[in-house]
Amino acid sequence: MKTPGYWLAILLILTSSAAFADATADFALLLEDHWEARLANNPLEASRNGDRRFNDQWTDRSLGAIELRHRQSQEFLRRAYTIDRDALSTNAQLNHELFRRQLQDTVDEFQFRGYLMPFSHRGGIQSLHNTTNQLRLETVQDYDDWLARLGNIENLIEQTMGLAEKGRKSGYMPPRILMERVPKQLALQVVDYANESPFFGPFENLPESFSAADRERIRAAATDTLEDSVLPAYKKLDRYFNARYLPATRASIGHSDLPNGDAWYEYLSRSFTTTRMTPDDIHRLGLEEVKRIRVEMENIIAEVEFEGSFQEFLEFLRTDPQFYFDNPDDLYEAYLATSKRIDPELVNLFGKLPRMPYGVKPIPESTAPDTTTAYYSRPAADGSRAGIYWVNLYRPEVRPKYEIEVLSVHEAMPGHHLQLALQQELGNMPNFRRFLGFTAFVEGWGLYSERLGYDLGLYKDPYSRFGQLTYDMWRAVRLVVDTGMHYKGWTRQQAIDFFKDNAAKTEHDITNEIDRYIGNPGQALAYKIGQLKMLTLRQRAERQLGENFDIRAFHDELLGAGALPLDLLEQRMDSWLTSVGARPTGDPAAPD
Repeated sequence: MKTPGYWLAILLILTSSAAFADATADFALLLEDHWEARLANNPLEASRNGDRRFNDQWTDRSLGAIELRHRQSQEFLRRAYTIDRDALSTNAQLNHELFRRQLQDTVDEFQFRGYLMPFSHRGGIQSLHNTTNQLRLETVQDYDDWLARLGNIENLIEQTMGLAEKGRKSGYMPPRILMERVPKQLALQVVDYANESPFFGPFENLPESFSAADRERIRAAATDTLEDSVLPAYKKLDRYFNARYLPATRASIGHSDLPNGDAWYEYLSRSFTTTRMTPDDIHRLGLEEVKRIRVEMENIIAEVEFEGSFQEFLEFLRTDPQFYFDNPDDLYEAYLATSKRIDPELVNLFGKLPRMPYGVKPIPESTAPDTTTAYYSRPAADGSRAGIYWVNLYRPEVRPKYEIEVLSVHEAMPGHHLQLALQQELGNMPNFRRFLGFTAFVEGWGLYSERLGYDLGLYKDPYSRFGQLTYDMWRAVRLVVDTGMHYKGWTRQQAIDFFKDNAAKTEHDITNEIDRYIGNPGQALAYKIGQLKMLTLRQRAERQLGENFDIRAFHDELLGAGALPLDLLEQRMDSWLTSVGARPTGDPAAPD
């Protein structure tokens, strides 16, 4: 005979199973609904991921649509809070926590109304022709979709001007020093004939597989769309920007001068670093790191027996012709050769490598003068486009040879391409974890990877080692100048001078970097904060595992869940250490 306790236990099991099933189903539906809404709201992101359903659309940038997306985010967040997290599996609980955090960030940021400053000196509405670098243009339908998108640029420009005008009237204006770069970029679009437009490039050499009739029709449609819609819209934007918007931009550079600016920057500091550190905490850490790295730099200066001051050595590196190529082709070949040299060595540091390859391409000439030394774009989710390591060949005489190795390990392998491609290939993860991320992890990994150059056989000569330290110093300087400009009242020139005093980057690069930090406050804080956490975790593992430490296993675990906030990354790695029988020891302090 079964006792009442037996039946109570059965009832609890059944109830628990039902709760688990309900919570799991509700959460799965929430993730699916949110991802579908994200793609519908961000058609270009869908296209980049290989999803062609929205190939003929742009994001709706009307104020009404922006407010609607905010209400959608609030509703998704409300649904997330209604799910019984304790009833989910362990993996689903982590997914829930990450999903909730990202949604909360999106909802919290809306109050600061950053969408009222829609222009960037590093690209955007004025350089939409570069969109084709990230799209599949293979079929007749692909070209027809792109033509439909082109036909909607007029509406997108009107929406952008509407946001800008509302921002102008309500005090949300970007710094003039940045916006003064935009007219030259806009001028590329202000032409009279379709074949003079940068948008016409993809139509000049259509695939030979297309019929002659299709090629003729597509080119004719492109000519009509550009001359009837796109070119007049850009001329209108050019007039608005130069006559009304640019004169109203602000002379100051700090985020603190915007409405609710201090609180906004405090939010950005927390969001980008995934820590509770204040801007003052970050500023102090930056000064400490600058001091530490400076000592290592001085040691190399002594090693090469340079007779002169630290500043004189930096000037020597910036000006001596031995450190520079005199043409873009040789610079490009050096990037290619470095990447090929790195790839075979990766098996010594990683047990798992991404299946998706990457390529090295020059940054488009239209944006190269106003952007950074290099950047990376991830592969398409459907495998139709490899990852791309974009390198800046503009003015090779200001692109030092000694930074090629450290830049390549950051942007390509084992930096961004390895981490982001692996993350996309995590088939058991929900889409928001495969394709989104936390900047402190993503950029922290890129900076951590720079140290791995030593393990890969790079930095053989002292100047390349100084290049690695220059890049480490560069990220430490960022902590100081970003918080300095946006929170402590520093001028742009103060920031440039501090950078020049501590790193061997050329003045052209330094100016572009400082302007990048002005235009994207807080983002630059993530690199060094993330790197220091990862270095702390590695030191902990090496200390606790001793001779049993396996660098390949450590890296596989560190990357195995995709990008995580730093606190959850630390929990993951501590659990791994426990599972492999590590002996606990004390740790030095690290950013939290």
